[in-house]
Amino acid sequence: MGFYKAEYIWVDGSEPTSKLRSKGKIVPEGEEPPIWGFDGSSTNQASGDDSDCVLRPVYSIPDPIRGGNNILVMCEVLLTDLSPHPTNTRAACAEAAAKYADFDMWFGIEQEYTFFDGATPLGWPENGFPAPQGGYYCGVGSDEVFGRPVVEDHMDACLDAGLDISGINAEVMPAQWEFQIGPTRAPEVADQVWLARWLLYRIGEKYDVSARLDPKPVLGDWNGAGAHTNFSTRQMRENYDACIAAAEALKSNHDEHIANYGDRIELRLTGLHETCSYKEFRYGVSDRGASVRIPWQVDVDQKGYIEDRRPNANMDPYKVTGLILNTVCGAASA
Repeated sequence: MGFYKAEYIWVDGSEPTSKLRSKGKIVPEGEEPPIWGFDGSSTNQASGDDSDCVLRPVYSIPDPIRGGNNILVMCEVLLTDLSPHPTNTRAACAEAAAKYADFDMWFGIEQEYTFFDGATPLGWPENGFPAPQGGYYCGVGSDEVFGRPVVEDHMDACLDAGLDISGINAEVMPAQWEFQIGPTRAPEVADQVWLARWLLYRIGEKYDVSARLDPKPVLGDWNGAGAHTNFSTRQMRENYDACIAAAEALKSNHDEHIANYGDRIELRLTGLHETCSYKEFRYGVSDRGASVRIPWQVDVDQKGYIEDRRPNANMDPYKVTGLILNTVCGAASA
């Protein structure tokens, strides 16, 4: 009998920002990846005297690294009674998606990240700083762009795996990049973001560089790293008034979103570097200094989508998409 390799991937209980964990299982050919388990006392998800946690496969894709018939398996973490573990944020996201399925909300997530070589951003001098920001965004050339081979390999891996990756670009700070996932519905879009993150870390191992989601990787006059979250309901795709109503709904629940949009958000949302302060909320057409941007084409077409620019790079996509669903669709249903 043949077999295949299944890499089980899950979100751990690290605080204040969760990390990805994974381990491999050999599965007989023709069988689905089964429920499995792990030592939760080593992932901040259980105590040593009651350490078993359960992994339930929820989303599988071809493994572009091992190739062949091998797969990557995104899992949610359960307690041994098969109820959601307290660290399982996917369950609430899936519940919100099911509750508001009639709105047919689509998400597109722009995941920014920064390459590091040891303790220093990739390509930066060991002592001092590179030239000020200006030519790095969507730049070209070895003096302005660092890490492109990793980015290209990652993009190819995401495509080979069947993820809904829609693009990549170099970002404003040197060694900072972005990939985009979507448009896709929740919770699948969040599954895909976590899997794309795992692939980024895994491919970085080959190049001996690390990709970090730190929202402010370098203090001072440098851009932070976010995960701008674009979304649209069926109503928004048909009517501009629904876009404005969605922005107003986000405004009414600003504090809860800020509290769930990633650790150290106050370091990034300062009102500088294309951000609005975390202490205020505003939206506007083409305004990248706003909390929520309405793209100019949406204003012209009088329908489309809006961009929530507040989420940090280190945000949990299950939390963010679930919260947007509850806030926007909940307000429209009231």
